[in-house]
Amino acid sequence: MSIRFKTLAELKELLEKKEISSYELVKETFKNISSSKTNSFITLDEEAALNKARDFDEGKVDGDLAGIPIAQKDLFCTKNLRTTCGSKILENFIPPYDATVVDNLLAAGSICVGKTNMDEFAMGSSNETSYYGTVRNPWDLERVPGGSSGGSAAAVSEGLVCAATGTDTGGSIRQPAALCGITGIKPTYGRASRWGMIAFASSLDQAGAFARNAEDCALLLNHICSHDSKDSTSISEERENYLDNINNNLKGKKIGIIKEFDISSLNKEVQDSFEKSKKIFEALGANFVEVSMPNIKLSVPTYYVIAPAECSSNLSRFDGVKYGYRAKDVDNLEELYIKSRSEGFGDEVKRRILIGTYVLSAGFYDAYYKKAQQSRRMIKNDFVDALSEVDVIMSPSSPSSAFKIGSKTEDPIEMYLEDLFTISSNLAGVPAMSIPHGFSDGLPIGLQLIGNYLEESKILNFAHQYQKNSDWHFKTPNLGESS
Repeated sequence: MSIRFKTLAELKELLEKKEISSYELVKETFKNISSSKTNSFITLDEEAALNKARDFDEGKVDGDLAGIPIAQKDLFCTKNLRTTCGSKILENFIPPYDATVVDNLLAAGSICVGKTNMDEFAMGSSNETSYYGTVRNPWDLERVPGGSSGGSAAAVSEGLVCAATGTDTGGSIRQPAALCGITGIKPTYGRASRWGMIAFASSLDQAGAFARNAEDCALLLNHICSHDSKDSTSISEERENYLDNINNNLKGKKIGIIKEFDISSLNKEVQDSFEKSKKIFEALGANFVEVSMPNIKLSVPTYYVIAPAECSSNLSRFDGVKYGYRAKDVDNLEELYIKSRSEGFGDEVKRRILIGTYVLSAGFYDAYYKKAQQSRRMIKNDFVDALSEVDVIMSPSSPSSAFKIGSKTEDPIEMYLEDLFTISSNLAGVPAMSIPHGFSDGLPIGLQLIGNYLEESKILNFAHQYQKNSDWHFKTPNLGESS
């Protein structure tokens, strides 16, 4: 029995009915990974995964996700398993503990098969900045999968695993989910613990999930989200069962369309898909309302001041002294710092550290960083006002389908604009997700749903009802041509 492209819920049922063993499931997972050409994984953990599968088959493990192989993005610390963050500077780093998100998923019985490739320190929109090579989109190996969680998205899209973790700082779950034709969700900031998640921008980073559909994402969030006393930004809320309200009907619900997002400027196939998706929701009883968010146009410049500033601070710990890569043949401590960081970090990381250090410097702090924080508050207020009028907000996830590898690497500004539709929800801290809703140039595109604070259940409900009345999430890449 082939397990490729099975959903998490389907695999769960097969295991419960003993129609397949966990050992067989894990064995086939590694077989599929070994023949993949997408470069989705950095580190595999086959021996440990097979041992855990045997434990499940012998009745030694239980839990909601018991016996199911999933992948972890390579910035979640995993005990005794290499965690590189896609960087040379952490090439040999083996953490002595698990991140809380990893720990939660392991406690539910899931099996970690390995660590997925990613843009270095989660900085990128295409998964081309990884020290371990570019990840390729399973729909077309000459195109990017999106970033920074491109390895996780490609692995799920290709059917290597049914689910994977990701992180979203400015769209790093939703954009690759859209470009790879799968479902991805970023919960409310603070809903999932950041402890053990190697930081890029602490006020923006949030853990989330990739899966084939909204139902699977809800099942994953049930375990990813938890209060954690080790994380000072963790929200002190009881765990919620995100499956409880997923089948609610949408009659009379209101969906906001942002006036300031110019959908008409996108290509015709993206526009047509958006209009068709509106019709599906209307047929389900939902109504559309135009909402104005006058400050949302400030999202990209605001983000690209705040995120580099926080990255500059967070990455100062990688100095060649405490852990990570250490340069050789140095004469003094200053030279050790300079050479270790110069040799250990890639170009995009260096670019953002330089920008961040500049905007935090004494002469420019008020002009840039302080002003960006003020703009961020205005963007957040726009979301509060808009979401008081509607249940969810809908937009494209990305301006276009997957672009060619190398086509935007020489123009960082053009690359940054790939996150045009996603960045604002990170600045505000609201939950958002992407679901497949069509094709452009023969490649998948995504529909974004944004909800109010702590209303992950609501956007999952909208996504699930949409997927019950469409078939985009069933589409899979032609692996005979692409891998």
